[in-house]
Amino acid sequence: MSKKSNTEKRVRVLVVEDEESFVDALSIGLDREGFNVSVARDGQEALTLFARESIDLVLLDLMLPKLSGLDVCRSIRNVSDVPIIIVSAKGEEVDMVLMLEIGADDYVTKPYRLRELVARIRAVLRRREVHETSTPVDEVIEQGPLRMDIDARRCFVNGEEIKLRKKEFALLRLLLENPGRVLTREVLIDRVWGNDYVGDTKTLDVHIKRLRSLIEDDPKAPTHITTVRGVGYRFELTKPS
Repeated sequence: MSKKSNTEKRVRVLVVEDEESFVDALSIGLDREGFNVSVARDGQEALTLFARESIDLVLLDLMLPKLSGLDVCRSIRNVSDVPIIIVSAKGEEVDMVLMLEIGADDYVTKPYRLRELVARIRAVLRRREVHETSTPVDEVIEQGPLRMDIDARRCFVNGEEIKLRKKEFALLRLLLENPGRVLTREVLIDRVWGNDYVGDTKTLDVHIKRLRSLIEDDPKAPTHITTVRGVGYRFELTKPS
C-alpha cells in the first residue's frame, strides 16, 4: 500500500476511550492506516479537544468518566455535523437506536476487528465527501401536506418548518419523489447511504421512526410513510379509508 505524501492532509480522528488497552491498539492501528489520532480519556476532555482541534471524525465510547458518551454526542451534534461513530461494548438495540436518534452516524460493538472499523470510518467519510461536493439543485417537491425546498434544504409540514438531519432529508426526499411506489429496504439504503454502507437495516428503521414523529399526526399509526411488511416503505398521498 502506498503511503500518503507529506503534503496530503491526513484525516484527524478523535478517539474518546478510557480503556488503555483499546486506546493503545486503536491509536497504533489507525496511524498505520494513515489517520492522525487524538485521544480523550473522558467526556469532558473530548469536548475540550474537539473545540481546540480540527477534528474530521469522532470514535466515541459510551461509558466514560465525567461525561457520558451520550452527552458528548449530543453536545458535538449541537455545534457540528462531523461524523460520529459509536464504539462500545454496550450492544443492546436500545442504545443503538438512541445514539442514532441523537445524531451518531454509525455504531460498532466491542470486540471489533480493526479492518471492519476502518471500513466503516472510510465509508462514513466517503458519504460526507459526496454530500459536500454535490451540486445543489434548484427544486421544490410538494406532496400532500409536505413541501421540500431542495436547494435551501428546508422542509415544511402544513406550512410549518421541521428540522431534518442530512440522512432524514435524503430519505424523505426519495420517498416524496416516488409517491405511491413501494421502495424496498435495499433500495432505500443504497440510494441514501450508498453502496459502501456497512451495517444492518436497523439504521433505516430508526430514521423512518424519526420522520414519522415529525410528519405524522399519529406516529404509531402512520398514514403517509407506511410499511409494506417484508418489503419496504411507501409514501401515501392520502389517508387510507
